[in-house]
Amino acid sequence: MSLKDQIDLQRLPRHVAVIMDGNGRWAKGKGKLRVFGHHNGVLSVRDVVEGAGILGIEYLTLYTFSAENWNRPTFEVNAIMELLISTINKEINKLMQNNVRLNAIGDLGQLPAKCHKELNNAINKTSVNTGLVLTLALSYSSRLEIVHAAKSLAVKVQNGELKPEDIDETMFEDNLYTGGIPNPELLIRTSGEYRISNYLLWQIAYAELYFTTKLWPDFRREDLYEAILDYQKRERRFGKTSEQVN
Repeated sequence: MSLKDQIDLQRLPRHVAVIMDGNGRWAKGKGKLRVFGHHNGVLSVRDVVEGAGILGIEYLTLYTFSAENWNRPTFEVNAIMELLISTINKEINKLMQNNVRLNAIGDLGQLPAKCHKELNNAINKTSVNTGLVLTLALSYSSRLEIVHAAKSLAVKVQNGELKPEDIDETMFEDNLYTGGIPNPELLIRTSGEYRISNYLLWQIAYAELYFTTKLWPDFRREDLYEAILDYQKRERRFGKTSEQVN
């Protein structure tokens, strides 16, 4: 029986988040430039997106480029931005065929103008789709996202639109970049690293964490299925006892 056939489709995580790590090390291991790893990482994105859509996953969020990544060598940053533009242009028809709706979160104003334009065009074009919501975290920092939400609420209080005592967790979540998107139930990180790296810190409070030693360019839909099977073996208690949830 294949991994896919072992998955209980009635117990899928609605939202899977992924930290796509290891492109540079993958390329270095092959004696290539880091950019080579990023190009091959696109193949993994394509396969995982298709695999998630086939299963019926509703939301897939990929840590594509962090706010800290701007500190990388200029050559690599420029290459990643060019790759993002070319990938969007190449994949837009496939997204439409597969009924995938594209979304993006982060400080998108930091993106180069051409990149921002192509991204917005793709988001607008796929907005009619009703299947998997694919969110790219670009120029993203979870700490900055939380600060942004706090400032947004503070301005509303200052303007008399809101009372401090009215602010609760639901309202705060609605002011995050991910407002309107359910929190991830499963977070996957590739490459053998065991850290969160400033990614969806609020949203993953109750997510199941899955770490694999595979570098991102080697990760495929079968690896996604393996992670989901592992997720389905876990008991999610949310502070309750086993007896209460079973």
